[in-house]
Amino acid sequence: MKKICCIGDNCIDYYEDINIAKLGGNPVNVSVYIKQLGGESSYIGAVGTDDFGKLMIDGIRNQGVDVSNVQINPGKTAVTKVKISGNERILGDYDEGVMKNFKLTEENRKFILEHDLVVSGYWGNTEKEFKYFKENKIATAFDFATNIKSDLTDETIPYIDYAFFSDDELSENYEELKKFMKDLYKKGPKMIIVTRGEKGSIVYDGEKFYEHGITPCKVVDTLGAGDSYIAGFLFSIINGKSIEVAMETGAKRSSQTISYDGAW
Repeated sequence: MKKICCIGDNCIDYYEDINIAKLGGNPVNVSVYIKQLGGESSYIGAVGTDDFGKLMIDGIRNQGVDVSNVQINPGKTAVTKVKISGNERILGDYDEGVMKNFKLTEENRKFILEHDLVVSGYWGNTEKEFKYFKENKIATAFDFATNIKSDLTDETIPYIDYAFFSDDELSENYEELKKFMKDLYKKGPKMIIVTRGEKGSIVYDGEKFYEHGITPCKVVDTLGAGDSYIAGFLFSIINGKSIEVAMETGAKRSSQTISYDGAW
């Protein structure tokens, strides 16, 4: 079984009114979903020396994810304050805490190279590490979210094998979306993957476009939907499955996540 290492941000969503803390963060979620799919995953990020830090590490570990390289640094764990209004969440103050100065150590880097793939995202403070990973011949994936055009995207994309985007801007102009994907492919990735909400997903591998719809389900909470798709797709691809199977696995995993409350 191939091993996937997820690096970058974690965050406590703290619901003040009901005094509940929920765990999340793009790479955290991906690592948990990989494990739930039957894979092997590790998570590397930074938590503080506060109670939320222990809660984060214990929560991820209890899902079966390797947290041996998580940094425990003096200070606070990242927290977003959340209020509930009907079925809506209202995001309040965000304290990045110790994640603000998160950097991989040499020990972290050596540990990552023991894996078959490393994945991070736009807010993970890890983008400058991917040149090193690429040079050391480990497969790479990155979630650029909705940041189709940004300096970070331009600087990082040459070192990414599997580049994920969420399409907010181009969904109404299909030809423009395909042009964007073709142009990005020329910069280095093996695949460009774009999730499109209710319109499903589209993948370009340099030869053709692949499309897949959503898996219908009752929507309870969309939190973690995109991370679920990424996990399902990467879990399949890294274990030798076809693009079509990877897209289907991503869609199914996403539908499972949005059918219950919370990310996991």
